[in-house]
Amino acid sequence: MGGWEKFNFFATWMLKIAYLNILWIVFTVIGLGLFGLFPATGAMYIIVQQWLRKEPVDKVFHTFWIAYKKEFISLNKFGLFFIIIGYMLIYDFMFLQMNGSSLPFMIPVIGFIAISFLVTLLYFFPVYTQFDMKFFQYIKQSFMIGASSFLETLLMLAACMGLMIIVRFIPGIIPLFTGSVLAIAVTWCSNRAIHKITGRKKMLPN
Repeated sequence: MGGWEKFNFFATWMLKIAYLNILWIVFTVIGLGLFGLFPATGAMYIIVQQWLRKEPVDKVFHTFWIAYKKEFISLNKFGLFFIIIGYMLIYDFMFLQMNGSSLPFMIPVIGFIAISFLVTLLYFFPVYTQFDMKFFQYIKQSFMIGASSFLETLLMLAACMGLMIIVRFIPGIIPLFTGSVLAIAVTWCSNRAIHKITGRKKMLPN
C-alpha cells in the first residue's frame, strides 16, 4: 500500500468514525436525550462491533436506524436501571461528604460499589451486542468479565482518561470523535477480554 493509498484509507475511516459519532449525537437528541442515549449508544456499538469483526456495513445510517428502533425499548429499560443506580451513588457520595466523619466505614463500601458500577457500565454495551441473555444476566456478565479482566479494564479506563484530556485541549472534536472513538476502544478491549476468558474455558478439562 503506497503513501496515497494509506492516506486515503486513513481519511476514509476518519470520516466513517466521525459520521457514526454524529449519528449517535443526533439520535440521542431525537430521543429527547434521556430516552435516546442508550438506544443510540447501543446502535453505535453494534456498528463498531461489525467493523471490528470486519463485517461489511454498506449503509451505516440504515444499519444504525434499524438497530436504534429494534433496541429502543429494551435498552431504555437498562438505561433506567443504570440511571437509578447512578443517581443513588451520587446521592450517597453527597451524603458522605456531609456526614463522612461519622460514617468512615461507608466510604470504602460506596467506593467499591461505584467502581463496580463503572466497570459494569463499560462492559455492558459490548456484552449486549454479542450475547442473548435475560435482563440481569447482562448486568452480571458485564461485571464478571470486567472484574476478571484487570488489564483490559485498565486499558478502558486509560482510554476514557486519555479522551477526556484530549477533549479538554481540543474541544472541537466532541461532535466528531468522542463517542465513536471511545466505543471502538471499549469494544476492542472487551472483545479481547471475552476471547481470553473463552480461551481459558476451552483449556479446562471436561
